[in-house]
Amino acid sequence: MTRIIGILSGKGGVGKTTTVANVGTALASYFKKNVIIVDCNITTSHLSLYLGMYYSPVTLNQVLTGKARIHEAIYDYHVPGLRVIPASLSLKDLRGVDISRLRNTIKKLSGEADIVLLDAAPGLGREAMATMRASDEVLFISTPFVPSTMDIIKSHQVALEVGVKPIGIMLNMVGKERYELSTDEVEQLAELPVTISVPMDKNVLRSLALKTPVVLYDPSSPASRQFFELAGRLIGEKYRIESFITRFLRFFGLSR
Repeated sequence: MTRIIGILSGKGGVGKTTTVANVGTALASYFKKNVIIVDCNITTSHLSLYLGMYYSPVTLNQVLTGKARIHEAIYDYHVPGLRVIPASLSLKDLRGVDISRLRNTIKKLSGEADIVLLDAAPGLGREAMATMRASDEVLFISTPFVPSTMDIIKSHQVALEVGVKPIGIMLNMVGKERYELSTDEVEQLAELPVTISVPMDKNVLRSLALKTPVVLYDPSSPASRQFFELAGRLIGEKYRIESFITRFLRFFGLSR
């Protein structure tokens, strides 16, 4: 059974796209799941840029205008088991896009993968709401500050009204500074569990510059370990921190 999980946030810049790229990669590379990640942020699409994909003849935009089928917009990534449905980077491809078709379009991926991750637009506008309605479950991304957390409160309320199951919150860019909200404070305010906390990690910025997920760029970095852990928690499996030798052997199929 395919699980469709929307990755949402109240504000932009909190790490939704980074999370989709890295958790999708972790699920495929480490946990050997078949994963499709979808850029549902039509107006300001970034997912393909994060992955170094600059040429996509057919995108979600063409699907939502009725000019192509969803399966024509699926591209293999170089990680076995991971596929990508990008949105167009071109402004002209916004013409004729009917975002209300997103739910029925995404449902056609049922049976095509173990997990489909949807990268939503920030906020509660038409694109974000369409992504939420297309999801079976939602994971909220927030930073440990009051404005970001307040937006999650609103998004949580809307998710409950729509009938989508909230998984919890991923706290991102956590620095453990005294002025940051604690995990307990975020949980009390949002009335949702904090599923995991991802620390501030310069390796994430380095990986973005290299157009590769940080879980591939540096699997042992602090952020990578938490992305692997989150991926495991989403599917109820345990992530074990591996030594370099173990990773080397597993990469070449010599160890599980």
